[in-house]
Amino acid sequence: MSALTDPVADYLARLRNAMMARHRYTDIPASKLKRAITQILLDKGYIRNYLNVDDGKQGLLRIYLKYDKDGNPVIRQMKRVSTPGLRRYVGANNLPRVRNGLGVAIISTSRGVMTNKEARRYNVGGEVLATIF
Repeated sequence: MSALTDPVADYLARLRNAMMARHRYTDIPASKLKRAITQILLDKGYIRNYLNVDDGKQGLLRIYLKYDKDGNPVIRQMKRVSTPGLRRYVGANNLPRVRNGLGVAIISTSRGVMTNKEARRYNVGGEVLATIF
């Protein structure tokens, strides 16, 4: 069994694959970072709900996906910005805007994981993990 080098990219790929296959939910190995990202997705209305499932190890996140009335996924695009090979850090003055404010950028800051709008409000910068719209 090999070690996973980029857990955030794996998280986004699992979500993307489940949405393209029109699954109701998907299970993802849990971590604090993934729980924080999932909570942001829930708060912004990109997913219906999520549960913490205890499997005797690290646990699983069961994420219930959200679709529009035509059956299309609510999340149109998810993009990993900062990678293990090339980290992307931004200051508080250079926080990205996604689709002119219609999407969110997920930022890992010294105050925790938050959206670009929250980071702008707290005037903190950090690592840009992903953009979602």
